[in-house]
Amino acid sequence: MRILVVEDDPFLGDLLKKKLTEASYAVDLARHGEDGFHLGDTEPYDAVVLDMGLPGMDGKTILERWRGAGKTMPVLILTARDKWDEKVAGLDAGADDYMTKPYKTEELLARLRALMRRSTGHASASLQSGELSVDTSAARAFLAGEPIKLTAHEYRVLSYLMHHKEKVVPRTELVDHIYKQDFDRDSNTIEVFIGRLRRKIGSDRILTERGLGYRLVDPDRGASDD
Repeated sequence: MRILVVEDDPFLGDLLKKKLTEASYAVDLARHGEDGFHLGDTEPYDAVVLDMGLPGMDGKTILERWRGAGKTMPVLILTARDKWDEKVAGLDAGADDYMTKPYKTEELLARLRALMRRSTGHASASLQSGELSVDTSAARAFLAGEPIKLTAHEYRVLSYLMHHKEKVVPRTELVDHIYKQDFDRDSNTIEVFIGRLRRKIGSDRILTERGLGYRLVDPDRGASDD
């Protein structure tokens, strides 16, 4: 899962990026309003953490322009502005949630997880597919109750497929959502990650839809076409 942080405070921006990366997200950081707007306008994100007071273009303007262009990714406003009318203005501009500084990292992570779950139609922090489960609050996966050892990229691929269970996810979409912007992307590595995951969770859980992408299913719903 991939997150955009738009924050001009150097310390806070770096801290947010570090904490989100430690939580197994791919994170892009923009320190200028116009840079943040451009990234959100041109790159696919599963969620955005957006400051309101930014140089170049303020957060409310960014959000209004995104929503006006049809961008629907969940946006959490994180700002020092704590007046009720400013919160109302931010929410009315299209924000999905609003937090004021200072904040607790654990709460911010929980709110982001909730936003991403709701955007993909999930109510629980635990995503289930038969005996396979992903605990999004701990960034861990389990098979029949036993923990599965995954690399960061394997977890991101599995988490994204679990969030979009039963849907065909193109390879290019996976690439867009597991790598941050400055990572040297290679779509061929997706096949490697899928192969590793099949060895760890069972080859019948991730189907290859030829020419389309991959689909995560309950094993009793069908067999792999590989």
